[in-house]
Amino acid sequence: MLEKIKETADFIKNIIQESPDFAVVLGSGLGKLQNEIDPIHVLEYKDIPHFPQTTVAGHTGKLIYGLLEGKKVLMMSGRFHYYEGYSMEIVTFPVRVFHALGIQNLILSNACGGVNPAYSVADIVILKDHINMMPEHPLRGKNMDELGPRFVDMSEPYNKKMIAIAEQTADDHHIKIHQGIYVALQGPTFETPAEYGMIKAIGGDMVGMSTVPEVIVARHMEMDVFCISVITDLGGPDIALAVSHEEVLNAANKAMPNVIAVVKGLIKNYP
Repeated sequence: MLEKIKETADFIKNIIQESPDFAVVLGSGLGKLQNEIDPIHVLEYKDIPHFPQTTVAGHTGKLIYGLLEGKKVLMMSGRFHYYEGYSMEIVTFPVRVFHALGIQNLILSNACGGVNPAYSVADIVILKDHINMMPEHPLRGKNMDELGPRFVDMSEPYNKKMIAIAEQTADDHHIKIHQGIYVALQGPTFETPAEYGMIKAIGGDMVGMSTVPEVIVARHMEMDVFCISVITDLGGPDIALAVSHEEVLNAANKAMPNVIAVVKGLIKNYP
């Protein structure tokens, strides 16, 4: 794995010729954020050594390098999910590569279901913490000591300074924003009413099928992490609303202007 990480990082480094300030991972329906970047290089996943392929609508499969708010950004348009059949090693492989490129700051985004009654569809939520209920842990197995410690401190999974800057940006733009706790489940099924009830009962505000493995691996390597979520559907023990992936993408599209404003403000103002 270390050899594959190095080979992939060397391939990308030979093209972009510098170390980006930020890596950004775009979740379901959030691909329009890539239109904000001034592109210098665009790499198809299929052309990158050891990179898998995306299989989910709304994940285009491109690595975009360019400038955003004056900062050098490497943007991943389309992520990999455990439910697609990939191992956690593959799901988190891009984050390992980002670190090998010298990137310290990671911005993640996702679409998720809301269980907090204060949330509405198309609201945006900044993650302040998470609960990992995935069936496999991304650090299970022999530890790669070259990358990080066997036991990882998770007392601050999401960087508090990044959160504060994002909140100030939202306030400056009069954007309604929440902070919440994300519960990660395997998927790919959307949750039953009883499962939504369980998520609420254990302290979750929202639920999704991604993000947490990447956060764990990033913190293993002491990267600073920020995540912004879009509430694309609502559920609970007394709510039985049908939901489709198309509806998820539509809700994400509605929230895009606010997501773009917050992410751009964070990139502009974070050291």
